[in-house]
Amino acid sequence: MRELVTMWRDTRMIMLVAVVAAVYAALLIPFAGLVLVPGITAVRPGNVIPVIFGLMFGPAAAWGSAIGNLINDIFAGTFGPGSLFGFIGNFFFGMLGYKLWGNLGPLSSGVEPDFRENAGRQLVEFVAVAVAASAACAAIIAWGLEVLGLFPFSVLGTLIFLNNTLATVVLGPPLLYLTYPRIKRMGLLYTDLLHDEDLPDTGTGQAQTAALGLLTIAIAWVVVGIAISMGVQDVPFAADQGATFGEGGATVQIALGAIAFLIFLGLTSISGERLSELID
Repeated sequence: MRELVTMWRDTRMIMLVAVVAAVYAALLIPFAGLVLVPGITAVRPGNVIPVIFGLMFGPAAAWGSAIGNLINDIFAGTFGPGSLFGFIGNFFFGMLGYKLWGNLGPLSSGVEPDFRENAGRQLVEFVAVAVAASAACAAIIAWGLEVLGLFPFSVLGTLIFLNNTLATVVLGPPLLYLTYPRIKRMGLLYTDLLHDEDLPDTGTGQAQTAALGLLTIAIAWVVVGIAISMGVQDVPFAADQGATFGEGGATVQIALGAIAFLIFLGLTSISGERLSELID
């Protein structure tokens, strides 16, 4: 995880944080009027940004996505206590791309994410990364709003997961095909900007174990959280947000979410990155 701290010593990485935050916010704010949950979330095609920028700009995309989402909350009128969990959720949304790519064992394509070689296997790997990052973001935010007593987990968990996944899977591959080679030629990939000692020195086995663990925990957390909401808390699927406002705060959701979040932090701390070895 040290690259998430040491990147702040490089002026170019700091500039990329600002670029990612500005682009992300600029693509979110115009759609803020297409509300899914009043005061909480809206239709967000800009959700493709964290994962594809994460694959190109690494830790700068994690910070940029978190800050960009916070800017959107302020301008869209949704800033509040839940914005803290939005910041954390979008941080992981932007971080998991470069942590998982190349480290997913049989799901990995073994090449850089430019969709020019082994495109079919790259698509499989990209979908796995997109689903994991979307699930992590959805679970963290839905759990946070459950902790705050605002909404049951399933109300936000379902919407955010589908919103993130659809935008990323549909728009991500063509955007990477068009932009990745250009960013690479400009020398702006995070692997070009960070020093070798800034990147995590993690063995292949440990990196794969951490990546597959992050994939598994992210998906399991959002699935189990939604199941508990619907089965234990008796929240209907696609429940009306107005009718469920103030029904969060379930002890079982808070406890299981805390355990999942701690496991997630532990796996992140021992995770590595393999993109630097895959780039020609």
